[in-house]
Amino acid sequence: MKLWYTLSLSFLFCAHAFAQKTEKLSTKDKAATEHFQNSYKKKNYKKFDGKIIPGINEVRFDDKVVYYDASDKTTALLLKEGLIYPQLLTDYQMQKFIDETTDRTQKRFLKLQKDPRAGFDVNQVKLGPTTEANFLKAGPQVRRFKMICKDSRFPNSIIYFIELTDKNATNATTAEQFIKEAKLTHIYQQE
Repeated sequence: MKLWYTLSLSFLFCAHAFAQKTEKLSTKDKAATEHFQNSYKKKNYKKFDGKIIPGINEVRFDDKVVYYDASDKTTALLLKEGLIYPQLLTDYQMQKFIDETTDRTQKRFLKLQKDPRAGFDVNQVKLGPTTEANFLKAGPQVRRFKMICKDSRFPNSIIYFIELTDKNATNATTAEQFIKEAKLTHIYQQE
């Protein structure tokens, strides 16, 4: 009888060790989840329509360059397909500043500049690694990715969450095929 009680108690106390564990989200990932639940607005961004010249660890978009790690196939595919490009990130940064800045003096100063985009210029940055954000999954036709951007002008990395949509995708669609046929429908820069 003691053996029976001992085994049942040890089973009870050890059951959590064999249970499935769910990955806990970081506070930044929780903020991204909150953004997609509350502040999400779907847009349709155009693919890059200029000249794309892929290199070994870089992709040139007209006169701008983006570097990436050659082992990161997702980032390479996003860049080579023209879904993510420096001019898009520049426009996004500028629009984000205009929308979120409440300081009227800074907005006036921005209007006085000859080229207001120059301060937001994204060039010679390194993108990657880009990973699929499974905690933001929204179905087989929508995939969201977490992308890290390292700019030498800033001490910290910038984290972007991007959403790609492919209306013809199914659960069996590979990531590579999905990216090739997808459209960029949302960008979010994490604070």
